[in-house]
Amino acid sequence: MSTGKRLWLYALHYKKLLILGMALLTVAVAADLAGPLIAKKIIDEHIAGASNGIEFEPIITLLGVFFALTVVAAIFRYGEYLLLQRAANRVIQKMRNDVYQHIQTLPIRYFDNLPAGKVVARITNDTEAIRELYVTVLSQFATSGMYITGIYVALFFLDWKMAAIALFVLPILFIWMILYRKYASKYNHIVRAKVSDMNAMINESIQGMTIIQAFRREKQMQEEFEVMNREHYKFQNKLLYLDAGTSHNLVGVLRTITFVLFIWYFGGASLTATTAISVGVLYAFVDYITRLFNPVSGIVNQLAKLEQALVAAERVFRLLDRTGEDVNDEKIARYRGNVRFEKVWFAYKEEEYVLKDISFEARQGETVALVGHTGSGKSSIMNLLFRFYDVSKGAITIDGMNIQDLSRQTVRDHMGIVLQDPYLFSGTIESNVSLGDARISREKVQASLNAVGGARVLKHLPKGIDEPVIEKGSTLSSGQRQLISFARALAFDPAILILDEATSNIDTETEEIIQHAMDVLKKGRTTFIIAHRLSTIKNADRILVLDRGEIVEQGTHDELVALGGRYEQMYRLQSGVPLTPHVG
Repeated sequence: MSTGKRLWLYALHYKKLLILGMALLTVAVAADLAGPLIAKKIIDEHIAGASNGIEFEPIITLLGVFFALTVVAAIFRYGEYLLLQRAANRVIQKMRNDVYQHIQTLPIRYFDNLPAGKVVARITNDTEAIRELYVTVLSQFATSGMYITGIYVALFFLDWKMAAIALFVLPILFIWMILYRKYASKYNHIVRAKVSDMNAMINESIQGMTIIQAFRREKQMQEEFEVMNREHYKFQNKLLYLDAGTSHNLVGVLRTITFVLFIWYFGGASLTATTAISVGVLYAFVDYITRLFNPVSGIVNQLAKLEQALVAAERVFRLLDRTGEDVNDEKIARYRGNVRFEKVWFAYKEEEYVLKDISFEARQGETVALVGHTGSGKSSIMNLLFRFYDVSKGAITIDGMNIQDLSRQTVRDHMGIVLQDPYLFSGTIESNVSLGDARISREKVQASLNAVGGARVLKHLPKGIDEPVIEKGSTLSSGQRQLISFARALAFDPAILILDEATSNIDTETEEIIQHAMDVLKKGRTTFIIAHRLSTIKNADRILVLDRGEIVEQGTHDELVALGGRYEQMYRLQSGVPLTPHVG
């Protein structure tokens, strides 16, 4: 389906407003264009054609009608403007909601290679360009189209030969629109792409400003940004030259040619011994031809915005065409928490497996730890369990149910996760624990914080759980952020809990509180711990040692140390105990 047709279908969601607006516009145009015809009648019948002198009474009556039509046109244009603008704003409101809603349904894989700034550009910049299409461009095209049609109807009513000659404006205008769009589309695609690239870079720079300044990369980042900005400027200028050569110049040339033809026709071709043109007809023709170029100019001047909007719409629809999954809020009974991986293989890229033939079981209430060097596959296992990604081969079951048979939202309904660097949203501590879930009361928030030891760390905050939290919780310490994320997990009472490097960024003093919080959280839940600090998982029921996507060892801490393999080497290196040579 073409971009134009899809934009039209969006507009049809608010067709009542659009139809009413167009009806008001029709009345306004008819009232406005009746003016020259009334002026013709006054001139021909009551001024130039008055044999017994000028009669002022009918003239005053006609002038009254003229004034009344002007008022009617103004009122109806005002109403039409409000209705069309309101419809346009509603269309964009719906489109933005649709785009944002669709983003929530896209798999995590989609965002792996797409900078956040580019997604933001689609929702804000591109939809704003489309808003211009509905608010300004289509309104102008509808108004101009109706005026041009009305003017030609009036011209044919006055003199069909001259009206036929004046039709030459339309094919020229049409040909110009085709030529303009051919070049403008190419330039606008590049301009919109550069805007997205700059948004992505700005977003990345803000997120990584600490690293940029710490490693003195300010100048390099500035130079990289200037390269993008220069390219953006270059194609903006090309659009500028294209626009400058058209709007006033094109319309001015067309207006001049039309008046030359008009003078030639009325001055010579039609003035014969048997043909005479009345002064009123002459006045009306001049008035209509003058009026004709206002809507023509309006159309030409909106071509740039039209093309920008179409390119932006193409980008937005490309995002909407990405295959997503419906958000399913179907609830199931709380898991018991028996998790089984059965011969699971997984690749982020086709055939490049990061997990190979993974099989293990975690029974209800057990704690299973995953250890291994970076890239060994620890996080990938958790990504599959949470269904951020789906297995390439094999199966994952919870209480005997294959998670592929459930919606992603249903699978996650009784799961909780605490990340290495917990993400906090703008709001308050309370809103970050409850995440706006009506089931989690203020009392439950406070109880959850108390249970994980949060009161000790948060007691210095002036407003307690109402303390404001800015983006990512940057005003809080890493320990405070971590405890809030623990309280969040506890408040949602998951049956399966994932702790992803939950103590790796914590100082020694806070680690004791965090360790207590972990013990509170784990009670009665099936818990998976991804850990670099092996001292935190000594009490795990089972430890899986991963290497290059395979489970190379598994057992309890004591069993693995006694085994004298890879786990023992890692543990002794961390604890500072000299390695014991094994004779074998």
